[in-house]
Amino acid sequence: MSAQKKVAFYTLGCKLNFSETSTIARNFQSEGFERVKFEETADIYVINTCSVTDNADKRFKTIVKNALKKNEKAFLIAIGCYAQLKPEELAHVDGVDLVLGATEKFKVTNYINDLSKNDMGEVHSCEIEAADFYVGSYSIGDRTRAFLKVQDGCDYKCTYCTIPLARGISRSDILQNVLDNAKEISSKGIKEIVLTGVNIGDYGKGEFGNKKHEHTFFELVQELDKVEGIHRLRISSIEPNLLTNETIDFVSKSKSFVPHFHIPLQSGSDVLLKRMKRRYMSGIYTDRVAKIKSLMPNACIGVDVIVGFPGETEELFLETYNYLNELDISYLHVFTYSERPNTEAFDMDGVVGKNVRSKRSKMLRGLSVKKRRSFYESQLGNTLTVLFESENKEGYIHGFTENYVKVRTPWNPELVNTLHPITLTEIDEDGVVRFEFATEKVSTSLNSTIMLS
Repeated sequence: MSAQKKVAFYTLGCKLNFSETSTIARNFQSEGFERVKFEETADIYVINTCSVTDNADKRFKTIVKNALKKNEKAFLIAIGCYAQLKPEELAHVDGVDLVLGATEKFKVTNYINDLSKNDMGEVHSCEIEAADFYVGSYSIGDRTRAFLKVQDGCDYKCTYCTIPLARGISRSDILQNVLDNAKEISSKGIKEIVLTGVNIGDYGKGEFGNKKHEHTFFELVQELDKVEGIHRLRISSIEPNLLTNETIDFVSKSKSFVPHFHIPLQSGSDVLLKRMKRRYMSGIYTDRVAKIKSLMPNACIGVDVIVGFPGETEELFLETYNYLNELDISYLHVFTYSERPNTEAFDMDGVVGKNVRSKRSKMLRGLSVKKRRSFYESQLGNTLTVLFESENKEGYIHGFTENYVKVRTPWNPELVNTLHPITLTEIDEDGVVRFEFATEKVSTSLNSTIMLS
């Protein structure tokens, strides 16, 4: 393959997808391809798909069209969860040349000896039962933070979820591999690592190809905290029943792990949690939040919640709304339920009308704005540390504090990938928090703001 061939990537969905895209991109580069931005003209476009919601499915066709506008002769490859679940459907999308499943995506360069356009996409997709081995991944060079994959697949049977069908059984990276990857990331000068996976609290299962746990998530956290050179470690989404008190205790005293947790709830109604086949009731969730806040009062806690699940009456929705309103959390990620074939919920009675789903979603998004503002107000007067990121967005550089307060200040390239203590001062009429740098090294302090978004 000519060294002049250019390849571009587009990632839909979660942090796990980003980590895998980055690893696949490095594989291309090691074989002589030049990686370019997706907005640029390329010979090959790789789209890493998601199928958590119906909206992610619909976006795929738009992304394909955008790529073909740049180069109508480009070779288009679809990988990821949607490609595993509905390969034939993607293969019939105009312009798609190759569709690779859950295991094949990591060997993508093996399938592209000929970049001629096809009348219909060629499919290489395994049965999901064959996705029983682990492929490590991490993102590097794409942004200031690195996403480190530690686990893949899921053994849970939530009635709304297609992820087990798209990614297979729960399996983990070998502990030493995780530590080696963390050291590699740190050696590149990256200051923050975000642990990611499908169900990271299940870490250790399948670590050496068997179903038993060789290590636990708590042991992983303990060992990562010993790695030199990592300034920050952040836990991404973790199930409440797998977030143990010992892990919370350890994070509260850790030198590297930050006080930020993202814990899926999905519903504040025990009736709906049972219909969803979640592995906890709301009482466990309440206990986890209380434990975190008792040890880390300034901790940021994010919540996933689904609205419009079959059987969600107005009464049950209000039970969720009121539960979240009373809970000491910081923000919500609201997902409007969408029917997914081959899930139990697809055939359930009690279907909620789409207009009602939309109304309830809007109510919870409004609650999220209220919660985030309240959390930011609670941080006024605190001195925190911000890690600035690398993008120039309309003349501003953004960053996050250790407890996930989003910061912006006028663009200054010298701030990229640097840590600075700041003091939060006030929220103005636009819902923006003013702050000052706690050192005198940066001259833009009076114009600095923290955004409620």
